[in-house]
Amino acid sequence: MRRTLHTYRSRRAAQAAAVAVVVGALTLTACGSDNKDKNNNGGGNSSASSSGGGTVALPKLNGESLEVAAVWTGPEQANFKRVLAEFEKRTGAKVTFVPAQDPIINFLGSKIAGGAPPDVAMLPQVGAIKQAVEKKWAKPVGPEAQAQLAKNYSQGWQDLGKVGGTQYGVYFKAANKSLVWYNAKVFENAGAKEPGTWKDFLSTAQTVYDSGVTPVSVGGADGWTLTDWFENVYLSQAGPEKYDQLAQHKIKWTDPSVKDALTTLAQLWGNKNFIAGGPDGALQTEFPASVTQTFTGGDQPKAGMVFEGDFVGVNIAETKAKIGTDAKVFPFPAVGSSAPVVSGGDAAVLLKDSKAGQALLTFLASPDAATIWAKLGGYLSPNKNVDNSAYPNAVQQSMAKALIAAGDDFRFDMSDQAPQAFGGTPGKGEWKDLQDFLKNPKDVAGAQAKLESDAAAAFKG
Repeated sequence: MRRTLHTYRSRRAAQAAAVAVVVGALTLTACGSDNKDKNNNGGGNSSASSSGGGTVALPKLNGESLEVAAVWTGPEQANFKRVLAEFEKRTGAKVTFVPAQDPIINFLGSKIAGGAPPDVAMLPQVGAIKQAVEKKWAKPVGPEAQAQLAKNYSQGWQDLGKVGGTQYGVYFKAANKSLVWYNAKVFENAGAKEPGTWKDFLSTAQTVYDSGVTPVSVGGADGWTLTDWFENVYLSQAGPEKYDQLAQHKIKWTDPSVKDALTTLAQLWGNKNFIAGGPDGALQTEFPASVTQTFTGGDQPKAGMVFEGDFVGVNIAETKAKIGTDAKVFPFPAVGSSAPVVSGGDAAVLLKDSKAGQALLTFLASPDAATIWAKLGGYLSPNKNVDNSAYPNAVQQSMAKALIAAGDDFRFDMSDQAPQAFGGTPGKGEWKDLQDFLKNPKDVAGAQAKLESDAAAAFKG
């Protein structure tokens, strides 16, 4: 698996500065879409639009039809359909959204075996792209889409969609997965402050608990949230080189660095007073509920904080809380010498080569497509030419600027790089092993042994 992107270069300092910009802006009151800072667009392409001709030429495809598969549900699915509708409007093609299930590779396998694969699939794991190529399902990206990628994306985001030097994926949606969201009223009542280190984070949790509110909501019913907890702790504590080695299984999960990270996590997960519902309750809480229960209930919500990426904003929008005033956010605290920056993303991969399919990839690689979803909120684009003012509030504008300013200096979600059997399957592999660890965080050695056994089997296969 190509990992040349993830070297630690001097631009790490620029990334740290970008994160500092986020910290300074995250406490701002959310701005309405009619009150954006037009002069602070980060150098984006101000001509991008969600209607009309846009900035990318697309062919006329009257009579052509496409099926696009993705695991997105709820608001994410609805917003992506708005993007597809614009493609239909501009090309004349008919696009059908196909709801997929996790693990998406298994879903696609059944479709392909039945002779009815979708034309395009949105793959949420680097490892899934590699598997699609190895199974000879994926088709290379055409020259028009590659031209858009070269124009609009950093080399790192381009490389994430390559296998063996050939471009197969177009990353359309990105995620900053190193954020902790908190109920501003809870913090105010408790006299709590935003923490910068893990030690401070535990102290803040104690302060919130002493005020009568359980500190942290964990969506443990969805194992992927637990992998994100681990990855942030591990990256900050063990450092980028170890992170890359573990991501590729070049070191074992029985390595002392994994022991250190699990022991650190146990400081939180092992304190029943700090987790909403305790470990058992967390294991029955799905991710959306972990967010909404943090921002409902007035002065007595079920939790004061919830960890996850920028996409939490979609779930907060389902409550009465307003981002920037009622719901605020701080970067994941530094466990080691610096705070972690872990990213994720979804890439469009062509499964049936056609003029219409290639045109859709070209559109998704353009600022035109990304701008549509950016305006709707709950979304970040790795496309550097999306106008920053397209994002609907100061919080998301700051997150988007930080993502683009980081350039290639970030680490991609570790579990998303692994074979899907280990890093992307509900009830199996890393997801299940960390759920078991959440239930019994005292058994660090047992968790390591199970993680290594499952990783070894998946990487060998």
